[in-house]
Amino acid sequence: MTGNSHDKLSRDEVEALIQEVLEVYPEKARKDRAKHLAPNDPSLEQSKKCITSNKKSAPGLMTIRGCAYAGSRGVVWGPVKDMIHISHGPVGCGQYSRAGRRNYYIGTTGVNAFVTMNFTSDFQEKDIVFGGDKKLSKLIDEIETLFPLNKGITIQSECPIGLIGDDIEAVAKKKGAEISKTVVPVRCEGFRGVSQSLGHHIANDAVRDWVLGARDDDTSFPVTPYDVAIIGDYNIGGDAWSSRILLEEMGLRVIAQWSGDGTLSEMELTPKVKLNLVHCYRSMNYISRHMEEKYGIPWMEYNFFGPTKTIESLREIAKFFDESIQQKCEEVIAKYKPEWDAVVAKYRPRLEGKRVMLYVGGLRPRHVIGAYEDLGMEVVGTGYEFGHNDDYDRTLKEMGDATLLYDDVTGYEFEEFVKRVKPDLIGSGIKEKYIFQKMGVPFRQMHSWDYSGPYHGFDGFAIFARDMDMTLNNPCWKRLKAPWQKKEEAAVEKIAVNA
Repeated sequence: MTGNSHDKLSRDEVEALIQEVLEVYPEKARKDRAKHLAPNDPSLEQSKKCITSNKKSAPGLMTIRGCAYAGSRGVVWGPVKDMIHISHGPVGCGQYSRAGRRNYYIGTTGVNAFVTMNFTSDFQEKDIVFGGDKKLSKLIDEIETLFPLNKGITIQSECPIGLIGDDIEAVAKKKGAEISKTVVPVRCEGFRGVSQSLGHHIANDAVRDWVLGARDDDTSFPVTPYDVAIIGDYNIGGDAWSSRILLEEMGLRVIAQWSGDGTLSEMELTPKVKLNLVHCYRSMNYISRHMEEKYGIPWMEYNFFGPTKTIESLREIAKFFDESIQQKCEEVIAKYKPEWDAVVAKYRPRLEGKRVMLYVGGLRPRHVIGAYEDLGMEVVGTGYEFGHNDDYDRTLKEMGDATLLYDDVTGYEFEEFVKRVKPDLIGSGIKEKYIFQKMGVPFRQMHSWDYSGPYHGFDGFAIFARDMDMTLNNPCWKRLKAPWQKKEEAAVEKIAVNA
């Protein structure tokens, strides 16, 4: 494992590295974790032949996952701007997750938009003993008095609600009838499932059961042959806006976008579209499949990270429509070509050959690979916090042979892999950020774009390239040394002393 920072590991070396890192574990834990770590094999059609995913994290190992509440409240429902989302339980869950994902929205906070606000039932010991249904009912009344322009309410259950058996469904039905608004109970207690992924599924089911059918018999909304919905784009740093521009410029009408900058009305109107465009497959494939089964609406994934993937996606979307849309699609690509060519010309010489390790959630471990490759960079390791086998199925073909794959990687494993693979850049989350920066490794926070963005579309690519260059070529890294650099210097000094 020695050599300069750009040595490429062979399959045998990657397998040896995995075994070396796992040596510190007891035998049972070692066998379990070995199933979640593997060198990539692009020839495989199914990832289950090389890696295991979506399993319970081993107790005592520092997982970076979140919980079902995070998947529902934090990801799917939270960005719906004109609804109020009650964190039903103790104050901490809502407060510590509030406004962390940078879901941009248009509206006046506290008047007709509520994304960055924390509404909680603030459970106390007496509520655990006597139940919180009456408190929840009172809270909804207070919300109606203080925030009358809200369009609806969701009840996001925290762990104690499921443990004590409160009937939030009954409260939702009763209060919904009283206030004549949509009130959605969401059974997303944090103890459910193995990660935030089940929270996505539970939230999708709540949308299906309490929202989607509301306007099935309403014919007042005028439809066109070019109506589409953007699903699973959470508008982090404005991503959905930069995506929507391209779709509308090629002649499509985006009548719904959720959850980022989304509204209850848009969600209700989604069954009227001709095509659902799914950005985050992991969190929104369930509701997309449901609409395909019930309403016959086809859906497709798209990837707007980097010009290569953006162009591929635009053309695939255009194929679904007539020749006029296909022609406009080519016009849009031609319009933006000078822009992305200039970005590549400026930044590729500064980033060519740099190597990246990724560890993120949702779609990013595979979707952003193309954007890095457009800049001449190479992704040498990737993995999902809460991915399923179908996520890895989609990843195998995107990665090079023998590239390191890691599922639900522990803090220890990730640090050891980084020390041996020696990437030039790491893209991961806030929990990992400061560890690797202190190790002297350039780092980008790839959950919420490190307070930057958007990264989607042609406009976003310019910001993405700038941010990667700004991080990698920052002179501060000359003042820090990564652990392997310190070891190599120490070895050289030792040789010099003994000479």
